[in-house]
Amino acid sequence: MEDAPWPATKDELIDYGIRSGAPVEVIENLQALEDDGEPYENIEEIWPDYPTKDDFFFNEDEY
Repeated sequence: MEDAPWPATKDELIDYGIRSGAPVEVIENLQALEDDGEPYENIEEIWPDYPTKDDFFFNEDEY
């Protein structure tokens, strides 16, 4: 869902999730979102705890 075409409405996110093969649980969570007709600007708006690359520590010196 990170690669969804942001900004996106609830329906666009559901459509993208289905087309991209997202798990059923993700689609169900998208369907449960509030829909006020306004697009969501980024994934953090629908998933505040979404892990970003900054959340992971990669020690490239070990490889």
